[in-house]
Amino acid sequence: MEFTVICEKFDGDLKAIKMLSVGIIEESTMAINLCHKFLKILKSKILQDGFENKMAEIKFFKSIKQIPLMPLIYYSEIRSFELQFPKGNVDCQIEHIKKKINKLNRFFLINLDFIQYINSGFKHFDEQYFTREFLEDYHITSSNFYFQDSDFATSRDMLLGKVDAYNKFIIYLQNRLIHKNVSEINIQSGSTTNPKLKWTSSKSALTELIYALHHSNVINNGNVEIKEIAISLQNSFNIDLPDFYKTYLEIKSRKKSKTKFLDELSINLISKMNKSEE
Repeated sequence: MEFTVICEKFDGDLKAIKMLSVGIIEESTMAINLCHKFLKILKSKILQDGFENKMAEIKFFKSIKQIPLMPLIYYSEIRSFELQFPKGNVDCQIEHIKKKINKLNRFFLINLDFIQYINSGFKHFDEQYFTREFLEDYHITSSNFYFQDSDFATSRDMLLGKVDAYNKFIIYLQNRLIHKNVSEINIQSGSTTNPKLKWTSSKSALTELIYALHHSNVINNGNVEIKEIAISLQNSFNIDLPDFYKTYLEIKSRKKSKTKFLDELSINLISKMNKSEE
């Protein structure tokens, strides 16, 4: 099995997990198990086949291994963070998030030279950083719960995974902080978000809207998971979509219009515009 096939299978399985309507802790647990599974597959392959040359080894540890390694670190951090997240007091929760963000910023500062090396596209240290030959010459950034193996690691492949994962994780925390601040304002004002808005069309109609918004890249310039859009609209319109991915598959299998609701929106809007001009 080629690396490309393995990585495509991993990407597909990870996307399927993200589509599931489960809590973030359960999603993280499933993603972590998936990452471990595919890292073991990759390890088995390189131990069996080896590499054609140093360039192939560098490409593997700098790019290919990062595909399951980065989400492993990302989801491990999320799971740990959410399990330790304080209950109840909003001020304590906000302080907890800010402390974690500050800790990540210290990590970026400590590893500034390596981060600049990667971001600048430099390659002159790649052999030392991303081949196993120099493993003993450079300190390995270790962890108690990340995937680490002396036969399957270089001096900086784990650090690269952390840099990419922490960049993504800090965005997760910033969004968490925004939501907490909004919740705090709502609590202080004695109000809730859109209490009078209720979705009165079908769940499949809302699912069409969710996927249309996601694939049109009209929210956060496309830098948002479809599950985040789904959760936000569910909260806004006081409706539960227990399995919107399954509903999406049913929509895809329609023999007639696959975008029935979106078509109706367009027709109704155009009709209203035409009547107002009469």
